[in-house]
Amino acid sequence: MRINRERFAAALVRLDLNGNKLAEKAGVSRGTVTAVRTGKSCSRETADKLAAVLGQDIIEKGD
Repeated sequence: MRINRERFAAALVRLDLNGNKLAEKAGVSRGTVTAVRTGKSCSRETADKLAAVLGQDIIEKGD
């Protein structure tokens, strides 16, 4: 799955979260957050966990 980097970054700012806080809230590792933030793809499960915190609009359509 691909995460939209711009929407991801905007959601972090909107929710006043940093990578560590997001990782804790989403139940993923800090390394996973960093990888996704830099444009790496992730599993559907990871995308769903991140989207549960940041909003579904971070997930790229078509994946």
